[in-house]
Amino acid sequence: MSRERCLVHIVPSNRWGGAERYALDICRHFLSEGWHVEAYTRDAKAVDCLFAEARIPLRHAPLQGLADPATLMEFVRDFRELPEETVIHTHRYRDAVLALAARRIISRPDLRIVNTRHIVRRGHDSWLYRRMYRSLDAQVFVSEAACNRFLATWRRRRLPFPKDRVIVLHNSLYLPSYEAAPEPEKGPVIAMFHGPLVAGKGLETLIDALPRLKSLRMRLRIVGTGHPDYVDALRRRAQTRDVMEMIDWHKYTTDPHTLIREAHFGVLPSVVSEAFGLSNLEYMINGRPQVCTGNGAQTEYLTNGTDAIVVPPGSVEDLAEAMRRLASDPGLRARLGAAARANYMRGLSWRGFASRLEEIYRPSR
Repeated sequence: MSRERCLVHIVPSNRWGGAERYALDICRHFLSEGWHVEAYTRDAKAVDCLFAEARIPLRHAPLQGLADPATLMEFVRDFRELPEETVIHTHRYRDAVLALAARRIISRPDLRIVNTRHIVRRGHDSWLYRRMYRSLDAQVFVSEAACNRFLATWRRRRLPFPKDRVIVLHNSLYLPSYEAAPEPEKGPVIAMFHGPLVAGKGLETLIDALPRLKSLRMRLRIVGTGHPDYVDALRRRAQTRDVMEMIDWHKYTTDPHTLIREAHFGVLPSVVSEAFGLSNLEYMINGRPQVCTGNGAQTEYLTNGTDAIVVPPGSVEDLAEAMRRLASDPGLRARLGAAARANYMRGLSWRGFASRLEEIYRPSR
């Protein structure tokens, strides 16, 4: 078989989100490095159009989970033809199970299977999952928070898989190099949230904080899409609190950087444990300070008072006060924003991320 370097990503979601962006960024990078790159998707327009735009060849499979013989048979058929030492990168353990089963059926131990864990959740301790964990060539966790919660299942027991295959690799962004733009000189101070409009992102807390900020010349920009019923509930909440006129609503964009550069600071008040926030990185690379919560991985790459203001999740009072501080103090915004960008360039840049990932992809000798 050919020694061509080959990478296959299995992307099961029918909606665009952080894991899908992560997979696409990796595919784009390795394609630019001369690898042959492909992706499996569920034939979902929201995902396929962006991979197609990046010229990533696509294969389609049901990707319905463990009880999915159709996907298994497709993997068996397609994996037979893959070059030696191809890397198959999954983003859910249920897809990893099928990929491992296909590898075993066709007797292709040279195929290297890597999974990235994008959520903060304990590991499963069933026979099937223990076998799967042992068989993976690498388990990548996007943060210490995600890794530690997963390993907590075996806190007082021996791990049922090799510890050296468990790797923490913080996310990064595959973006062209550019300088941070100065903040807008005219108009009101703009605070910005961007991401999926779903429960758990702290949007209720954010709207509840706005009445305390009415005396400021400030607007909130909310960028994202969500289920119409949930978005309607947010709008009603804003109307009830008489702050609708303070909010600009924008639909989701895959390239939020223009909007970020038009804003003065970010607000990401999640109330659930975040495994990692690509939105946090997008403010950092643009040299914008942010208010965020510290209930997940945020404090692994952001420091309160140095490059961000970190507040307790769900606290209306603390969130409002942090937003007031940033809205009222251009010097503080400049200091935190510059430190955030320097932090990103020093420890979270794409070059370092991609170099480490290529080491993980490389088979051990």
